[in-house]
Amino acid sequence: MTAESALTVIAVSTVVMAVVQAVVIIGAVLAARRLNRRLTHLEQELRPMLDRLTTMSGEAARAAGLAAAQVERVDRAISDLGVRADVALGTVQRGLARPAREGAAVLAAIRAGVGTLRELRDQRRQARARGEDDDPLFIG
Repeated sequence: MTAESALTVIAVSTVVMAVVQAVVIIGAVLAARRLNRRLTHLEQELRPMLDRLTTMSGEAARAAGLAAAQVERVDRAISDLGVRADVALGTVQRGLARPAREGAAVLAAIRAGVGTLRELRDQRRQARARGEDDDPLFIG
């Protein structure tokens, strides 16, 4: 092979390599454009869904805040109810204790009176059984 034919082979090889590289670069550019279009399309389809998710998460956070506030209110109401119930029960207990003591004293007095009447009845029966008058001081 002569120098001239070697140079021709080198030149043709260089042109072929340049054409192959150009085809590869053009293919890469076309693939990048296609990928960009698909990503843009995907982004346009996902945007409403992401917006809805953002809205839903905001509403969920707001609902959680409201629920926490309601739980705190219920807790305070139950605590207040417990305190008020304690106060009311204490008042009722104090209000009923004195009349109960007085009632117990009245019952004790009634029992003593009934016991005394029974003793007098028993004494009269015994006196009748022995033949004595009902009342020795009675003039009649």
